[in-house]
Amino acid sequence: MATDILSNPERLTTLVKVLDGALADHEHETLVEHGEVTLVIPAAALLEVAWILRDHPDLRFEQLIDLCGVDYAAYGSSQWTTDDASNTGFGRGVDRDQDFALDHPHRFAVVYHLLSLVHNQRVRVRVYADGAQPVVASIVPVWAAANWFEREAFDLFGILFSGHPDLRRILTDYGFVGYPFRKDFPLSGHVEMRYDPAQGRVIYEPVSITPRVLVPRVIRDDHRYVGTAVSSEAPHA
Repeated sequence: MATDILSNPERLTTLVKVLDGALADHEHETLVEHGEVTLVIPAAALLEVAWILRDHPDLRFEQLIDLCGVDYAAYGSSQWTTDDASNTGFGRGVDRDQDFALDHPHRFAVVYHLLSLVHNQRVRVRVYADGAQPVVASIVPVWAAANWFEREAFDLFGILFSGHPDLRRILTDYGFVGYPFRKDFPLSGHVEMRYDPAQGRVIYEPVSITPRVLVPRVIRDDHRYVGTAVSSEAPHA
């Protein structure tokens, strides 16, 4: 049975060396965290690097496992620190001050997860898109499976993929306004739809529900949790 790269640090080091060697002529950054390799490349070099990752004999990342968009607006904001916010509450959705500017050039990114069946190894590729109007090249010519993945990222994040053969919404309807996975999109949305029997069709109306803020669960140390620790010798259910 082949040994997975995550359980073999030597293979991880070898993969990093091969990536750096194969991409010596291209701007890139190789990151290693938690036993995983992330390759960060500029959007302008995406297609050239993609062909190398797929066809280089020591890489052979023939399979695209996943592709997704990311919105880094307010990423790492202190309002998510549960312990500190226990007494003061959470501000997400109420406080519109952003730690990460909405027009920052690194606000949006496209992340690709690749698998090499030949060498039994994986790599994550991250490409930042321009914050004002995020655009990256389509990788459908390299991995045909990217077709619907790119349409999903376009639909939910508004990221454009230049050269895509059929870039249109795939989850929301054609008349949907906005991109629901962007951090500045309201949780309740902008409009709601219903079937009107009098008109015999679906109609759109302004949202009628009261907007509310979803916050993480806060765990406090008080008398409710005293003495509830389970002994390590206790039988498991």
